[in-house]
Formats: sequence, C-alpha cells, structure tokens
Amino acid sequence: MTETKIFFACDVHGSELVWRKFLGAAKFHRVDALIMSGDLTGKGIVPLIDAGDGARTCTFRDKHYTLRSQQEVENMCDTVRTHGLYPYVCTRAEVEELKADKKKVDALFEDLMVDGIHRWLKMVEEKVDPKIRVVINPGNDDLYAIDDVIRSFDRVIYPLENVVDFDVYQMISCEWSNPTPWDSPRECPEEELHRKLEKEFDRVDDCSKLICNFHVPPYDTNIDEAPEVDEKLNIKKGFLGIPKLGHVGSKAIRKIIEEKQPPLGLHGHIHESDGEDKIGKTTCLNPGSEYTRGVLRAYLVTLSESGIKYGKISSG
Repeated sequence: MTETKIFFACDVHGSELVWRKFLGAAKFHRVDALIMSGDLTGKGIVPLIDAGDGARTCTFRDKHYTLRSQQEVENMCDTVRTHGLYPYVCTRAEVEELKADKKKVDALFEDLMVDGIHRWLKMVEEKVDPKIRVVINPGNDDLYAIDDVIRSFDRVIYPLENVVDFDVYQMISCEWSNPTPWDSPRECPEEELHRKLEKEFDRVDDCSKLICNFHVPPYDTNIDEAPEVDEKLNIKKGFLGIPKLGHVGSKAIRKIIEEKQPPLGLHGHIHESDGEDKIGKTTCLNPGSEYTRGVLRAYLVTLSESGIKYGKISSG
C-alpha cells in the first residue's frame, strides 16, 4: 500500500532557526513532502549602526551592544534572524532618514522581507533532497511582494489557486483570513472569504480524498482560541489577571467544511491554540507556533488509500 508522509508546519514569522529546523525535518523524519503554510515573514527591523572606527551599535531585546569586529556583526545578524527579525547594516544618517519618512521604512521592510524569503528558498535548494516535495505559501500576515519570489523557484511548489496532488489525495489552499484587529494584508469579510473558498473547491471534483490547506482554522473549535483584545490591542484580563480567550477562527471556513466534509484540514494562524478537532468527518489540525522561542511545532501526516494518520511534533 502506497503511503505519502507529509511534515506540516506554519507561522514561522521570520525565525531562521525554526526555518532551518523545518528543512532539517525532511531528512530526520524521512518524509515525502514538506508543507509550510503561511505567515513566513518577520515583524521588525534591527539597525546595526555605524559608530566609527569600524564599530557598530545596535539595540536588541532591550540590550545595547557595541560590535567591534566584522565577526561580531555577522554573529549579531544571525542572532537577530534567529528571533524572526531583520538586521539592517546602516549609517546614522540612514536611520534619521527612516525616522522622518514612514514610506521609506515600509519600502525597506518590504525589501528585507523579499531578500529574506529569497535567502530561505536558496536553503531549500541547498539542504533538501530533490526527491522531497516542498510546498510553501504565504499567510494573511505576508506582503504580496513575496509571492513572485516563491513562484520563481522551480524547486518549490506555490499552491495558491492551484491543486497539488499527493498520490490519491489532492490539496487546495487559501491564505486569506477573516478580519483581525491588526488589519493584515490578506484579510476580508467572511462573505468574501466564503466566495474565495468556493472557487478553490470548484477546482476539484471529489472531496473524499481532499486536503484543505487553509491558513485560518474554522470558528468555534479547539484550535481557534486566542486572547481577546480591546480597541487599543491590549489583552483583556479576567479573574486573577488570566487572559480572556475567545474563538477567532473563520465562520466561512467552518461553514464550507461542514458542507464539503473533506477528510483533512491543515490550519495555523492561532499560535497558542495547537491541537486537533473534528467537524463531522473532517479532522482539523493546528500545530501552533512558538517561533519566538525557536521551537518548531508541526504535524507528521501519513496519507494512504485506507485513511489518514497524524502525530504532533515539537522540536525545541
């Protein structure tokens, strides 16, 4: 009986340490495919500023550093990338220009994200056996600028608006989210999201062997609970200061899963809500994310004609 073993993770958010672990999982777990499903890029820039006499200064994680050699600069760049941020080697004048012009900050951020994704995809070519399929798509937090980079690498499968075949199974994908408090690049009202999902299901004839790679989990499940926030994005607290949790997944995704009943949903988006749940015949998985701690969270999924098996993986 033919089996296909998949290593599924998401929400790496720029952490190069987690990304390297993800690529290394291909050989360690002897998989046939890697899937990284969204929210690939980092969330901030760390300037390494020219301080004269060959030294550079930076502030990272509330600590100030003076870097006195090129090796120290390179080590700090590696440390910054490990934590999901982008190092930027620059002059004091360049920093002042950025402070005065938000558009320049946005343009720099986009350039660093694009360069970062290009760097990561080169690692796929260098570190992953060509026999292993590598599927990578953006998530709701990712800028559109990275899509063309992913498409440009023949070694990588870009699954959006496409059907990916895994022997007897097929996979459709959607990176879009229902509205969030953070106004991310790829979010929309539930009605519009449902229309996008219907287009994806129109690409296939049979849902009985279908995988739904939908970045956002379905609403009101074990895998869509997150801390509630107020209008200033502060976490709401309940009794004894414990954060209040609420269901923040997509109602559109839940509705279409209830209607179509594919056997498997692969989700992410909600970092603190790892686990699995069932909606009728559909098993929905969310590995969660601990990228800030350098921990790779994932599911190992085995597909066969007789069904689907899965197990949770955590690599600290």
